[in-house]
Amino acid sequence: MGTIGKTTTATLFLCLLLFPIVFSTPNDRLVRIGLKKRKIDRNNRMAAHLESKEGKASEAFLRKYRLHGNLGESEDIDIVALKNYMDAQYFGEIGIGTPTQNFTVIFDTGSSNLWVPSSKCYFSIACYFHPKYKSSCSRTYKANGKPADIQYGTGAISGFFSEDHVTVGDLVVKHQEFIEATKESSLTFLIAKFDGILGLGFKEISVGNAVPVWYNMVNQGLVNEPVFSFWLNRNPEDDVGGEVVFGGMDPKHYKGEHTYVPVKQKGYWQFDMGDVLIGDQTTGLCASGCSAIVDSGTSLLTGPTAVIAQVNHAIGATGVVSQECKTVVSEYGEMIIDLLLSKDQPLKVCSQIGLCSFDGTRDVSMGIESVVNENAGKASGNVHDAMCSVCEMAVIWVQSQLKQNQTQERILDYVNELCDRLPSPMGESVVDCNSLSAMPSVAFTIGGKILELTPEQYILKVGDGELAQCISGFGALDVPPPRGPLWILGDVFMGKFHTVFDYGNMQIGFAEAT
Repeated sequence: MGTIGKTTTATLFLCLLLFPIVFSTPNDRLVRIGLKKRKIDRNNRMAAHLESKEGKASEAFLRKYRLHGNLGESEDIDIVALKNYMDAQYFGEIGIGTPTQNFTVIFDTGSSNLWVPSSKCYFSIACYFHPKYKSSCSRTYKANGKPADIQYGTGAISGFFSEDHVTVGDLVVKHQEFIEATKESSLTFLIAKFDGILGLGFKEISVGNAVPVWYNMVNQGLVNEPVFSFWLNRNPEDDVGGEVVFGGMDPKHYKGEHTYVPVKQKGYWQFDMGDVLIGDQTTGLCASGCSAIVDSGTSLLTGPTAVIAQVNHAIGATGVVSQECKTVVSEYGEMIIDLLLSKDQPLKVCSQIGLCSFDGTRDVSMGIESVVNENAGKASGNVHDAMCSVCEMAVIWVQSQLKQNQTQERILDYVNELCDRLPSPMGESVVDCNSLSAMPSVAFTIGGKILELTPEQYILKVGDGELAQCISGFGALDVPPPRGPLWILGDVFMGKFHTVFDYGNMQIGFAEAT
């Protein structure tokens, strides 16, 4: 026993030297976590492209996160927000164990689990480039052992649950369940600047039904108010990345009053949103309402392809040319215009011309399968799905032009131009860095108010000098009704608008950030 005790004491002393506590906070009773900012660089983009080879990443987003669009079944199941952590730019430090072992994490409102690399991660190269949690170094560690797997759009982690104290700022959250990652199967995690992820979503989407860190902060009486807020600094010249504040909000981070909207359903910080405007023109699709998720773990603004293509056209972005799109316009463009002019229901147009079927409320992909040749049937179904989707987009585009009293020739030219602006599978589109002054604003209708982004706010700059590239901050993801159309408002949006997550009143607030 004496030998064991001496060994344990020596081990804990060594851990104390290796992992000092570094957190502090002002005396305003708000718990502040300083965020570091990471610029998007060419290595990150290269990794993202490798992960998305042959367009498989977009399919993974839909399948793994159950965002069933044209690539999956229309099941009535929960949506899990799109994750592309290669684009995440903001991260901060937490500590786990006693004495504290420090880790850099993404504070992610689009997920609900906490995970960090484990000292038992032996066969994943990524683990050797990040600090690892050592349970033997913590006197407050408690074994759990329940297996855990989390699938992301650009990778996956697996491991097992453990329990320990988690230090966030000067708060100590006791007996917190978290995942020790023993496998990180992605290039994404290999070159990432962060070690793990701390989810700030609801328990309803927590893997393993683990109680989220934020819930325990509230339940253990560690914060004055059940509210946390994000301020993201978008000034590229400033070293300060921003702050996440637990227990309230800092008036220095915003100006004016917040516009609040109720949380639509627990799981994600999800709410109902109105029309999306390019300049002062409606894009049409969300005029009768869309859903939106606020996600600090995603950099881009992600929305329906039909709207993203319109944005890309307006800002002169170069995307992937869709041959299916041009085929639909060439063969069915005039028919679509005629059907809309004859006051036919827009939701039935594509089924009337034979590119979709009709389920009684809206056009749906046919999903043709062959009993004789299953593979051939699946290929045929995929083609019909693509044509149906393109037709639905064309209907939206034609409608927007008809409302502006454009001629048939101008409408068809415009729709063909939009075909050239369809985004790549990862949603990335390049723009001319010298043309920002000529680009329109893009605005979102939230809580009855217009929240506007300027080109300087929605364009991301990669590199410096003559080698600099500018990419659109808008990505594409299609989620069909009743779950969609869906927008995911990431850091591009949260950088402009200080965001309050009011857990006590189940609402989200937006105000112009300082």
